[in-house]
Amino acid sequence: MISYYKTSGDIMHKKDKCEPGAWVNCTLPSQEEIKILSKEFKIEFDFLKNALDEEESSRIDINNNNNAILIVVDIPLFVKSDKTITYYTTPLSILLTKENVITITLKNSDIINSFAAGRVKKGDTSDKTNFILNIILYTATRYLRYLNQIIKSSDRIERSLRKSMKNKELIQLLEIEKSLVYFSSSLKTTKVTLEKLFRSKFIDHDESDKDLMDDVLIEIKQAIEMTDTYLNIISGTMEAFASIISNNLNIVMKVLASLTLIISIPTVISGIYGMNTKNFPMMDYWWFPVVLSVILMLIAFFILRKKDMI
Repeated sequence: MISYYKTSGDIMHKKDKCEPGAWVNCTLPSQEEIKILSKEFKIEFDFLKNALDEEESSRIDINNNNNAILIVVDIPLFVKSDKTITYYTTPLSILLTKENVITITLKNSDIINSFAAGRVKKGDTSDKTNFILNIILYTATRYLRYLNQIIKSSDRIERSLRKSMKNKELIQLLEIEKSLVYFSSSLKTTKVTLEKLFRSKFIDHDESDKDLMDDVLIEIKQAIEMTDTYLNIISGTMEAFASIISNNLNIVMKVLASLTLIISIPTVISGIYGMNTKNFPMMDYWWFPVVLSVILMLIAFFILRKKDMI
């Protein structure tokens, strides 16, 4: 779907058609819509088609006619399923033309929806550089917000694991670890892309834009540090609980083996005294095998207890 927006002051207005200084938002685009954008802005179709690749990595590119700059960054998303939240990233393609900013996303994103709904008061669509930087800055803050949510979830899961070792909590920790890996990879490639963008002459910027660039990089670097720190914590937690589970299993097996040994004593003695022979002592007294079994069981119990086997 293609939508057109333009700011007037701090208010975002939706337009019926494209105007100079407008923001063109294309969400979940089809091939036909990409062709419409290609024709309207005179950009090669193959150049725009790259924005349809879900595996597109963060990068900067210029089309052959030098009338459009493509900036690809990764934005965070999440999906809920069976009380489990999985975070992942998807490419956001930003096209900078002579008069407009075009964004193309393959998923519905709260980041883009917030700008379209006017909930983000920063950014003037007519100031293309400022508007792009505010989108990226808001993306960085959203990373930080999701990271805080991930840590709260991991703390809650860890408390549950301390009480009961269940596969459900371990799977949730695994999902969190996977989410952090996605974040770490996306943030690092985005950081490299932004540093290249800010050093280059791809976009025009003034002093106020430089300050905004610094803010963007600071937020991205902070998100990278938080992601790496939390990833190390989650990885260490997973290894620790894996060791605890393995140790608990060993303890259970040790106790069961000891109990099996103790319980086998009456079976052996009753089997011996159940034979048709009179060569064993006290064969005529039924209580003797019972007493002998109890004594041997107690001896075995105290020996195993002393060796910390039970």
